[in-house]
Amino acid sequence: MSIQSKARRDARKRRLAKARNAAAERPSEAIEAHAELRDADGNLLGGIVRRDGEWTLGLGGRIVGGSDSAARVLAMLKRAAVMHEAEGTRIQLRCSPGLDQAAAAEVAAQGLTFEQFEAQLATDLSGVAPEPADTPPVRH
Repeated sequence: MSIQSKARRDARKRRLAKARNAAAERPSEAIEAHAELRDADGNLLGGIVRRDGEWTLGLGGRIVGGSDSAARVLAMLKRAAVMHEAEGTRIQLRCSPGLDQAAAAEVAAQGLTFEQFEAQLATDLSGVAPEPADTPPVRH
């Protein structure tokens, strides 16, 4: 083994150790909790956090997804609450004022109420196009 290759290897080890130490010294990213879904026993079923400007939805101990849309993640958490209630689980959903305000402002900008937004999201997620009302049959 040459002296030069040992010197390069030692230098690489020092660089890696320095990079590891620098990463450990960085402050962790701020994660803000904004909503939690709990059962009657107080067990956490799901929640919403905000990190680096993105709303992140977690359910069942796993991250389900993230979005820039506060209204979308809140509507999805509410859907999860309805599903749990349909299975007979009593739930409690708590949201921060910041999440409520962001979601309300977002749907208001679209000219919708939150209930209309939830219905639109449900349609989008189901993949079924809503049937037009009173449309005459098409003849070929």
